[in-house]
Amino acid sequence: MLCLTSSPSSLPRPSLAADRPGLGISGGAGAGNVRLSSVLVPSVPSSLRCSWPRKAKSKFSVPVTAQGTETMATGGDGFSDLPIYELDPKLAAFKDHFDYRMKRYLEQKKSIDEHEGGLEEFAKGYLKFGINTKGDVSVYREWAPAAVEAQVVGDFNNWDGSKHTMAKDSFGVWSINIPHVSGKPAIPHNSKVKFRFRCGDGVWVDRIPAWIRYATVDASKFGAPYDGVHWDPPTSERYVFKHLRPRKPDAPRIYEAHIGMSGEKPAVSTYREFADNVLPRIRANNYNTVQLMAIMEHSYYASFGYHVTNFFAVSSRSGTPEGLKYLVDKAHSLGLRVLMDVVHSHASKNVTDGLNGYDVGQNTQESYFHTGDRGYHKLWDSRLFNYANWEVLRFLLSNLRYWMDEFMFDGFRFDGVTSMLYNHNGVNMSFAGDYKEYFSLDTNVDAVVYMMLANQLMHKFLPEATVVAEDVSGMPVLCRSVDEGGVGFDYRLAMAIPDRWIDYLKNKDDLEWSMSGIAQTLTNRRYTEKCIAYAESHDQSIVGDKTMAFLLMDKEMYTGMSDLQPASPTIDRGIALQKMIHFITMALGGDGYLNFMGNEFGHPEWIDFPREGNDWSYDKCRRQWSLVDTDHLRYKYMNAFDQAMNALDEKFSFLSSSKQVVSDMNEKEKVIVFERGDLVFIFNFHPNKTCDGYKVGCDLPGKYRVALDSDALMFGGHGRVGHDVDHFTSPEGVPGVPETNFHNRPNSFRILSPPRTCVAYYCVDEKDEKNKKEEVFSWEESMALGYIDVEATPVKGATSGSKKVSTEDVSGNKGMDFVFRSYDDEKK
Repeated sequence: MLCLTSSPSSLPRPSLAADRPGLGISGGAGAGNVRLSSVLVPSVPSSLRCSWPRKAKSKFSVPVTAQGTETMATGGDGFSDLPIYELDPKLAAFKDHFDYRMKRYLEQKKSIDEHEGGLEEFAKGYLKFGINTKGDVSVYREWAPAAVEAQVVGDFNNWDGSKHTMAKDSFGVWSINIPHVSGKPAIPHNSKVKFRFRCGDGVWVDRIPAWIRYATVDASKFGAPYDGVHWDPPTSERYVFKHLRPRKPDAPRIYEAHIGMSGEKPAVSTYREFADNVLPRIRANNYNTVQLMAIMEHSYYASFGYHVTNFFAVSSRSGTPEGLKYLVDKAHSLGLRVLMDVVHSHASKNVTDGLNGYDVGQNTQESYFHTGDRGYHKLWDSRLFNYANWEVLRFLLSNLRYWMDEFMFDGFRFDGVTSMLYNHNGVNMSFAGDYKEYFSLDTNVDAVVYMMLANQLMHKFLPEATVVAEDVSGMPVLCRSVDEGGVGFDYRLAMAIPDRWIDYLKNKDDLEWSMSGIAQTLTNRRYTEKCIAYAESHDQSIVGDKTMAFLLMDKEMYTGMSDLQPASPTIDRGIALQKMIHFITMALGGDGYLNFMGNEFGHPEWIDFPREGNDWSYDKCRRQWSLVDTDHLRYKYMNAFDQAMNALDEKFSFLSSSKQVVSDMNEKEKVIVFERGDLVFIFNFHPNKTCDGYKVGCDLPGKYRVALDSDALMFGGHGRVGHDVDHFTSPEGVPGVPETNFHNRPNSFRILSPPRTCVAYYCVDEKDEKNKKEEVFSWEESMALGYIDVEATPVKGATSGSKKVSTEDVSGNKGMDFVFRSYDDEKK
C-alpha cells in the first residue's frame, strides 16, 4: 500500500552511509535496526511516555548527522538505492512512502527550478514582495488572490488610497509602482503603511503588509493594534556588519536566551542591552552558540514569541532591526554563533495585525492556511499553513533566507516540528517507536517536502548552517541529509531528558533513582542522527513549573544561599544535584548541549510574563544577574561549574566524539561509569555512601588524573577528592577477549567517589610528562596538573583559550574564565 498523506496538491502555478562508527543505542523511538550499546538498559516505562504534544517536552529524542554529499539513486522500481535503507534496513518496509515523498520533493524542486530560476532565487521573495526600491521607484507587491480591489495606504498619502490603486496578475499578486518624489522615496522610512483591499462581499479591510519588516504598537493604549512600518533607513543609519561568522563548532554548546527578559530590571530589555551586558557572560561561560527566542514579531508578549504575527519583522519591543544586527555582529565578534527560534509550524490567529487577516473566506489554494479544521491547531489556538501552496512555499523559504542574509543568523531552531510532520499534529498521540506511527496516511507529506526544501536551501546558502528540530515523536531520518532520503536537519532536541529529571525530582526519593533508567534516557537515540541534550530549557522555567534549582531547594533559596553560614542539608543536596544533573546530561545525553538563560547558576523562581493573571507584572520576567555577581551567595558555585563543564569540552572535545560506552550502572551504590571520548566519568548519586577504592573500567591504559570535580571547593563542594593523586591502570582479563574483561573494559583503575559527586578523569600523555618534575598544587591554585585553572576576572577582554576575543569593556560585570593550562605554563 502506498503510504502518503493525501493526493498530490495542485499548485496555483505550473508546477549515505553512517558518518561515524558504532555508538549503539538500545531501544527507543525510531531506534530501528541499530547496534546496541555495550551495556543493555531497560526500556522506558509506559507511565513516563507523553500522551499529548507538549510544546517543548516529549517522550523521545533522537540525534542528527551532518549534511551528506551522496546523491539519491533512482531505478525502475523507484528510489531503490537511498542510503537510509543501508543505515536502517527496517525503513525498506516503507519504501512506497519514501518513493512517494522523494518524488514529490524532486517534482517540487524541479518546478521551482523551471519557473523561478532555482531554489535560492525563489527564496529571494523578500526582494520582490513587500515594499522595495527599484531605481527611482518604490515597488509594492502583495499576494491576495481573494481580493477584488486593492490599494496601499499610509502616512505618505494621508490614508487615502484612491490615487494608489494596485493591479492584480493571473496568480493573485497585487502590485504598484510609486515614483520617487524630489529624488526621495514616496513612502518614507519609518512611516506607517497598510494594505487595503475589498473582499468579494464588498467590505474593505486594512491589513499590515504580509512582508512588512517592522511593526510597532502604541504601548500607552491597552489592546492597541499593531501598525506596519516601512523600514528602509538611509545608508548613514544602517548597521554595517564588521565581523565574519565564526566557524561551525564540532559540537554546539547552546545558550538559549530571551532578549526581553534578559535584564535585571522588571522591564523589557533591548537588543543592545543584551549585546553589551549578557553576551560577554555567555562567552565567559564558554558557550559557543546563542539561540534567540521571540525575535519575529508577536503581539502577545506572554506567547514567548510562538504566536507570530509578522514573520519578517523584528520584535519592536526590544528595539529596531539595526539593534538586532548590532547584537548578532557583537556575538560574532566574541566567537559566538547565533541561532534563531523560527516558527513555521503555525501562525497567530490575529486578524488585524497578523497573517490570518488575509483569510477572508477563500479556498485553501488561495490562502496561506488550510480551511476548516485542518487549518486550526486545537491546542495552540492558531492557524496551520498549507505547505503545498506555491506562494506559501515562497513566503516561508524566503523568510529563512531573509534572516540569514539580512541579519547574519547562523541557523535556526525549528519550533513545533511534530505538529508539522503529522496530519493529527501530534494531538492525543503517544509515540511508542512503531515505524507505522511515522510513515503512514497520518504523515503530512506536504510539510515534510517543505522541510526538505528548507534544509536544502539553508545548507546550500550557508554550508555551515546549524538547523535544529524540536520533535516530540522521534521520526527516523529526520536528521539525515535530503540526498540520503532524510528530512535534512542537523540536530534534534533530546526532549525526553528533562521529563526524566522532573519525574525523579518530583516523584522519587533519592534512593529510588534508577541508574539504568537514567542511562537509558540519556542514550536513547539513533546513533546515525545527532541530538542536543538539555536538562532544562525555557519550558521547565515557565510559571506553573519550576526550574531545577527551585525543585531541589524551593523556599530555602530565599534564606539559605548565603555563603556566610553553613549550608543546610537541602541547599547542600540541591547544589550538588544541580551540578550532577547538568553535567551527566551534557556528557552522556547527546552530540551538543543546551542551557536556558540563568539556569546555569540556579536562577530561582520561574518566568511569568505580564498577563491578566498577574496584573500585567514584569516582576518575574527578568534575570537576576546580581545573584551570581554577589560574592557571598552560593549561586557563584553553580555558575563556576557550568563554566568548567563547557571548558572541559573545549579542551577534550568529548561531545563530538563517537566513542560513548556505559560500563557500569550500579543500582546498589547508585554509581554510573561511562567513557565519552578519552575521558572517564564517574557519577555517584548516593545521598550518603562514599565508595572508597571503587573499581572503574576504562579503555586506554596508563595514568589517570582528575580533569573536573564537582566536589571541589571552588564549586561549593567539600573537597573530598584528591587532585594530586595519580591513578594507574591494571590490565583486565585476556587481551582481545572482552567477556573476560572488567565490565567489558580492557583496563581498570580505582578511585574515591564521595556521595553526590561527579568526577571526570583524563589519561595523561606520558610523552608530555617525560622529564617533568611532579608538583602538588592546592585547590586555591589549581585543580590538578593539566587541569582547569580558574581565575576571577572582569568579563572585559573575554578570552577563548589563549586568544583574546574582544577588547571592549562592554558590561563591567564580573565573570570567570576557565583556561586549560599545561604543566609548563603552571611552572612559569
